[in-house]
Amino acid sequence: MTQATLSTQRLQLRPLAPEHLELEVELDSDPQVMRYLFAGRPRPLEDIVRAHQRRLATAKNHPGFGFWSGFVHGTFVGWWLLDAEFDDGLPRPGEAEIGYRLLPGFWRQGFASEGAAELLRHAFTDLSVHRVFGQTMAVNEGSRATMSRIGLRYVRTFHQEWVVPISGHELGEVEYAITRDEWLANFS
Repeated sequence: MTQATLSTQRLQLRPLAPEHLELEVELDSDPQVMRYLFAGRPRPLEDIVRAHQRRLATAKNHPGFGFWSGFVHGTFVGWWLLDAEFDDGLPRPGEAEIGYRLLPGFWRQGFASEGAAELLRHAFTDLSVHRVFGQTMAVNEGSRATMSRIGLRYVRTFHQEWVVPISGHELGEVEYAITRDEWLANFS
């Protein structure tokens, strides 16, 4: 299975491609976008290029999964991910991580939820994933609200080491999740 183009009422989610690098540079160079990731500092260009290559590899290594660039009437909004590779390097068969990163001009308009809900549908109906989870800083109220809105429930709080402490890091990270059965019962 190749990575599908996905659509919602307002969004077209296109598989991340080499030509989307400049869009990722725009996204990861915005201090507001990077607030909970790099303490509000723009990500160095070399890091963005390396991350872009890793993101492209996700779809090759895990057919059907990957990163999508989101567009509204041809305008770049941000990216969404459904990932089967995890930071801890441990295999988790049947699980996927969901995420999103949007340009500030598109915040609080329902786009994050709309795209993420479509990725949940894709995970549970097209890929037969059994559990989808998302993680963010405990202080990232916007991301937590998005996860709740699409049906993920709080699972745990955990702490990780930060090379450069980000405001609020002392409160930890949170994980939210939903199972296929929960999704089928409430959202399909």
